[in-house]
Amino acid sequence: MHVTVLGAGTMGHGIAQVSAMGGHDVVLRDIESDLVSEGIDAIRSNLRGGVEREKLTEAEMESALDNITGETDLEAAVAGTDLIVEAVPEDLDLKKSVLGDAEDAAADDTVLATNTSSLSVTELASALERPQGLIGLHFFNPVHIMSLVEVIVGERTSDSTQSVATEYVDSIDKTSVVVRDTPGFASSRLGVALGVEAIRMVEEGVASPRDIDNAMELGYNHPMGPLELTDVVGLDVRLDILEYLREELGERFKPPQLLKRKVRAGKVGKKSGEGFYVWEDGEAVGMSGEWGDR
Repeated sequence: MHVTVLGAGTMGHGIAQVSAMGGHDVVLRDIESDLVSEGIDAIRSNLRGGVEREKLTEAEMESALDNITGETDLEAAVAGTDLIVEAVPEDLDLKKSVLGDAEDAAADDTVLATNTSSLSVTELASALERPQGLIGLHFFNPVHIMSLVEVIVGERTSDSTQSVATEYVDSIDKTSVVVRDTPGFASSRLGVALGVEAIRMVEEGVASPRDIDNAMELGYNHPMGPLELTDVVGLDVRLDILEYLREELGERFKPPQLLKRKVRAGKVGKKSGEGFYVWEDGEAVGMSGEWGDR
């Protein structure tokens, strides 16, 4: 299969990597050549780490890299492709624009997928000439490690589009769960509900972020606690999702003031160096604010 990934950021280059490792011919496209190069460099670094941990061989790494081509021109990126995966930031208007441009440039039988964690696939499809050709593929970060892909079926998604999507997920050695297009789908709705309650507990002084995370990691066998995960996802991303879910589903998803304050202060998690934790070189080295010395 020929796969085009639109957006070379964290999610985009991760999707390109697992697609290439699955044996697909992949084009990674972004609007600037530097962004494409950074994405491919990140893939190379991830693969090198896998070799060092003996998760894959040198030959497997080189084969995956050989399967990836970088591109900035949209028409060249989608020429002859079977599947386009849009992986731009979680902004409805931006995604509509990118998907519309991709649809115009691609062949009529090309399947379009949006990597969204909460936005309505049905609404995104309303901007397209062929809404039946769009489906949601919600990957999880880090893409090359997380085994789940949520397949979101819009109101007008065709059976053939769904089949292509699920076959693709199988081919990259991931597990799919198929859900109807509803606000927050399944995973984001449940994950955000846990995360927002953890934030409220910090806000109320119930326990420190580390102790709350330890409770979920050690008591419920979660690989990462809800507050550290919020830092990794981005507090700004979580806030956007909560505001959307509040509008669609009601006050139980009302964002805590603590979350709003941190986002206003630019403390949006791992990518900014501070959220509920302080981050250095990609690692959480301490807790933020009043919990920092505890």
